[in-house]
Amino acid sequence: MQTSLAIIFSILVALLLSVMPMPEPISLARPMWLAMVLAYWVMALPHRVGLLTAWLAGLVSDVLFGQLFGQNALVMTLVVWMVLLLYQRIRRFPLWQQSLVMLPVFGIAQMVMLWLNSLSGNRPPTLLFLLPAVVSTVLWPWVFSLLRGVRRRFHVN
Repeated sequence: MQTSLAIIFSILVALLLSVMPMPEPISLARPMWLAMVLAYWVMALPHRVGLLTAWLAGLVSDVLFGQLFGQNALVMTLVVWMVLLLYQRIRRFPLWQQSLVMLPVFGIAQMVMLWLNSLSGNRPPTLLFLLPAVVSTVLWPWVFSLLRGVRRRFHVN
């Protein structure tokens, strides 16, 4: 039970960080906190965190952001699906190589989000929409290390 609480708590923290107010110029580069946390847990514990967890966390994110219902759920499910396909390889890489692998994963997620936004009429005007993927890639080693420390501290397995 305690191990499930650590996973749920980290997902809730990611959701809170996702909606935390930021100055407008910086908010364009807001990291993809939920995607990073879900990607970590899928890599670390693919038998415990999977597509259903991503879907549910994405639905909660849709409610928090007030976006089209299912939009973030689809994107988070896509991220988790891509990580599930590659997790056995990614886990063996050093952190800097993991970051390079996560760049296309986060970039594809942002492109799908751009596509969904354009279908609903909310298309951003520039390619700055991909900036969160780059920022998330840069932050990946620290998020990975922090969550690995949480996993070891609370014996999550």
